[in-house]
Amino acid sequence: RSSLFLLALRLVQLNEGSVDSSDRRSARAKMPAKTKKTSKKVKKQQLKFVIDCTHPVEDGIMDVGLFDQFLHERLKVNGKKGNLGNDIKITREKEKIHVVSEIPLKKSYLKYLTKKFLKKHNLRDWLRVVASNKTTYELRYFQINNEEEENEEAE
Repeated sequence: RSSLFLLALRLVQLNEGSVDSSDRRSARAKMPAKTKKTSKKVKKQQLKFVIDCTHPVEDGIMDVGLFDQFLHERLKVNGKKGNLGNDIKITREKEKIHVVSEIPLKKSYLKYLTKKFLKKHNLRDWLRVVASNKTTYELRYFQINNEEEENEEAE
């Protein structure tokens, strides 16, 4: 009985941490290492994107106001449509739409929504979305001139 009692007492001491120095080595080997908690200062990154609709607006086939409204309604934040709040600001400047985001936002998501808008208004057959630089998309016409010249030469 006494050996069982001593073994049980030893297990209780191991669990509580009150073990003499010879047994601490084995107890440390079983315990995971402590991790240091470092505090990092997180900068609020501000992402700025521009969608340039100059060509279709000058030709009168697209309205920037409708596109602006479409982005306000369809842009998702935290999985909810139209939940822009203070995180994302969409402004319109003549033929350009500026999107400023305080939270992570993919540029390709704006391209996806732009294509969706063009498809909804039956403009997808004539317009394409092209990245003119790192933060800007531009709506351009497809080049159809080559096909017309080939048809004229064949006749």
